[in-house]
Amino acid sequence: MKPVIAIVGRPNVGKSTLFNRMTKSRDAIVADFSGLTRDRHYGDGRIGDREFIVIDTGGFEPTCDSGIVKEMAKQTRQAVAEADAVIFVVDIRAGLSAQDHDIARYLRTVGKTVLLAANKAEGMVESPLLGEFFELGMGEPHPISSAHGQGIRSLTDAVLAGFDFPEEEPEPEDDAPIRLAVAGRPNVGKSTLINTWLGEERLVAFDMPGTTRDAITVPFERNGQKFELIDTAGLRRKGRVFEAIEKFSVVKTLQAIADANVVLLLLDATQGVSEQDAHIAGYILESGRAVVIAVNKWDAVDDYQKQLLQRSIEQRLAFLKFAPVMNISAIKRQGLAPVWKAIADAHASAIRKMPTPVLTRLLLDAIEHQAPKRAGMFRPKMRYAHQGGMNPPIVVVHGNSLEHVTEAYKRFLEGRIRDHFKLTGTPLRIEMRSGKNPFDGED
Repeated sequence: MKPVIAIVGRPNVGKSTLFNRMTKSRDAIVADFSGLTRDRHYGDGRIGDREFIVIDTGGFEPTCDSGIVKEMAKQTRQAVAEADAVIFVVDIRAGLSAQDHDIARYLRTVGKTVLLAANKAEGMVESPLLGEFFELGMGEPHPISSAHGQGIRSLTDAVLAGFDFPEEEPEPEDDAPIRLAVAGRPNVGKSTLINTWLGEERLVAFDMPGTTRDAITVPFERNGQKFELIDTAGLRRKGRVFEAIEKFSVVKTLQAIADANVVLLLLDATQGVSEQDAHIAGYILESGRAVVIAVNKWDAVDDYQKQLLQRSIEQRLAFLKFAPVMNISAIKRQGLAPVWKAIADAHASAIRKMPTPVLTRLLLDAIEHQAPKRAGMFRPKMRYAHQGGMNPPIVVVHGNSLEHVTEAYKRFLEGRIRDHFKLTGTPLRIEMRSGKNPFDGED
């Protein structure tokens, strides 16, 4: 699983700027759930083949016990509890403060790997001002400048040094189990659904603790197909009986989605599509995972509410229009069999092999039906296509001036490829690669 790194420190030391540097975006928010302050954000970071999750937190004042500051401190403590490592940010120009000592005192009690980052250190790498931060007892401070991007790579390398990363993604095996994550906001029925599966389907299941965190996977088999359920609902074992405890963790959900082959996004028919649902759906799409949408408690709403809900899904989750929508009732065990078929179909689509001759013929037929628009002096010329990856499927198109291909035309190509290969439940990515002009640079 991806390691989780929390960024903490007192207000205005540059935590959010460091967060944006590590996630390589200006505002890499991938979750903004109700119950969390706006100052606690989650983002994805990557250096080479190493991927990780970063948590940005608000200004931390651990000794304050009132008002919004108390709530921010509560959120920061939760972020530290979820994290595998902590970056403690201080301001070298403002110097050491009593708040820094309070934060350091708290971090020494949590038993996590902590790295000290002295921010705003542009031009001060050898400054004697760094020396005073040794008082915090957090080891040698790493001089960085979040605003200018200095020292960020070495800091990130240092914080990731204690984690093991797979050298390469293993090739999917024909008989490998389908890794399935059930994602959704609290109280949508994840626990009920999982318990129904574990009981009704007579599944053989056991604990399999993860490496980075105590995530639990539950292997089981249905009709000869092997699955591996990745816990997001907080499965715990009590004797020989599994209990699914509804305890929502943003980090666990993000990790489970990243580790899955297929994600079952569970919605609540009585609540409609919320902002939380849309955020989770957005992260699933960003991760490139196959997805099936299941609307739980379908039996608890009338026909009018069902129509409103279907319209809400079409509008708020329009970017997941490739995902099948299944209506179920976990507590009454209704509609569960079609969900299994949809999951298997989505996984098969995600790993489908698309031969180069077939893709190229589809491309040329599409161009004959509707050529891409001219952009000024340039008309994109597409020559051939091949598959560039699986889970999600990636189609790479080669030709000239392809940087002028519009998003609308890419969607047109996507639709034709989906129809031919009968892709369902998986995102499809199309990449354009232009050949180098041999006359570039010549007079």
